[in-house]
Amino acid sequence: MNEKQQIHRVLKGETSAFGYFVDTYQDMAITIAFRICGNKQDAEDIVQNAFVKAFHNLHTFRSDSKFSTWFYRIVYNTAITESRSSVHNTEFVDYKVIDSDSSYSEMDTIAMVEENERKTMVNEALDKMPKDEGVLLTLYYLEDNSVKDIASITGLTDTNVKVKLHRARKRFADTINLLMKHESA
Repeated sequence: MNEKQQIHRVLKGETSAFGYFVDTYQDMAITIAFRICGNKQDAEDIVQNAFVKAFHNLHTFRSDSKFSTWFYRIVYNTAITESRSSVHNTEFVDYKVIDSDSSYSEMDTIAMVEENERKTMVNEALDKMPKDEGVLLTLYYLEDNSVKDIASITGLTDTNVKVKLHRARKRFADTINLLMKHESA
């Protein structure tokens, strides 16, 4: 069943069908909110508020864009509003939780450790960057949104998104290189 059918079911009164959207978009929404506010608990609260807003305003969704673009814009705006109205503490959040399985070989374990180290370094680098740049990189590379979709989510122009992505990539590379130098020292 595609998203348009799910939306139609929700609008017809089958509210449990909205669970599909929660299951599908919750992880990335929390990541986006976290990149803006810097606190996992606040990010979860922001996402919960965004889902409530999306549910109540689902009738305004136009199918000319993807649901994810529309919803991530709600998350983005909610996070910006919440961040301006309160002070947040920073804590680490991982983008995806790796499933653990007892049947891993030693090589699988080494690969998992290396993957976790890479994720930790990426998260640490993103945390050190300006929040708007971290959000753009997250939307572009982790969620595979197009420049046009990111412009719709953030309210920036396509050109502005491209320029900010270019600067963010450069700052990210510099930050990773600096982190790697500190780690090897």
